[in-house]
Amino acid sequence: MRTRWYAKLDWITILTWAAIVSFGLVAIYSATRGPASEHLLLTVQNNFNRQLLWAAISFVSLIMVLMLPVRFWQGIAFPAYFVGLLLIVAALMFGREINGARSWIVIGPISLQSSELAKVGTILALAQLFGSVREQGNVLGRTLAGVGLLIVPAVLIVLQNDTGTALVFLGAVPFVLFWSGIPLSVVAILVCPPVAGYLAVVHLPTAIGFAAVFSLAMYLGTRQSGLTAASLVVSGGTAVITSFALNKVLQPHQVARIVSFLDPEAYRFTSGFHVIQARAAIGSGGFSGKGFMQGTQTQMAFVPEQSTDFVFSVIGEEFGFVGSFALLCLLGFLMIRLMLLGLEARHSFAVLFSAGTVGILFIHVLINVGMTMGLMPVIGIPLPFVSYGGSALLANTGLLAIVLNLNMRRDEFPRY
Repeated sequence: MRTRWYAKLDWITILTWAAIVSFGLVAIYSATRGPASEHLLLTVQNNFNRQLLWAAISFVSLIMVLMLPVRFWQGIAFPAYFVGLLLIVAALMFGREINGARSWIVIGPISLQSSELAKVGTILALAQLFGSVREQGNVLGRTLAGVGLLIVPAVLIVLQNDTGTALVFLGAVPFVLFWSGIPLSVVAILVCPPVAGYLAVVHLPTAIGFAAVFSLAMYLGTRQSGLTAASLVVSGGTAVITSFALNKVLQPHQVARIVSFLDPEAYRFTSGFHVIQARAAIGSGGFSGKGFMQGTQTQMAFVPEQSTDFVFSVIGEEFGFVGSFALLCLLGFLMIRLMLLGLEARHSFAVLFSAGTVGILFIHVLINVGMTMGLMPVIGIPLPFVSYGGSALLANTGLLAIVLNLNMRRDEFPRY
């Protein structure tokens, strides 16, 4: 007797998703419905109710995604990508500006962030493109095409003044390339620019030293002068360009927002205020936290955007190291689980889509937690499944649901 497709559904992943979303709902409730509500606008006080509604919508969407056949996702990959681009352009031209970013499409009482929704189509297109590399060859051409697929929405999102989300798109590149069979040396060259750029912001000589060591390691590992030269140009060039931009191109307020995490006290009344308050909240939580709705920084609403981009500070203060570590473990487990589900499907499309999904989630977690703890610039990236935001929750749940779909319907993939 043939096994029904839903018998292969990975309930562990769904329960992990539910646990993380519940973590976020608890934190959002504390940040908006406790004593902190006295200091917040009415719209912010309603964030918990809206997030609860979006969680329900996301769960229903997850169930609907599971019912669709594998060929559906392969068929709509490129159409979905272009629809995502159209949404970004529409928001750029006719959308509403919220928190400085013109990335929102308003339909009656509903506001949708176009860049978040475009993530799904972009990862589908990447998986479809790179999934044919092994079958049709021309690896270099398809690699450049794949990078181009990510650069186009990233540039449009930068024009929306949402640099953080644009970085998330570009951050998916190395994950997809690695699992597509591209040589590790090429992947390393594509990974080094953000590292070199970060080090250039912190300390330019260190960035230059990194470029030299990276290039030497590339030569020792490959013995190829072309790759070594490319490593030096990309890493060293990124460091020099970053330093030049900070000193000659960007406006003072833009530079302050980037470098304030290095010395937030110097910018305590402007761009450093977020970092100071978030670190104070996390530090005061200690090992086990102050308790639900008992955090002083949280309940006095000292941390800006504490239900959205800085929700991790709420968890750190009220649930301490134990709660923060538990949340990060759940997120880490979920990402590992998603990658394993993709590999279990044993088809390039499923593997690469899982890799892209994990890449996006990883970049979100890395930057969000990093900026909350004062280790990275504040660029406005939500914590997946935890921060308030219906579009982000819906899009990230959609990515997760498609991975589940491809895994449990793996028998529908053609075998070559």
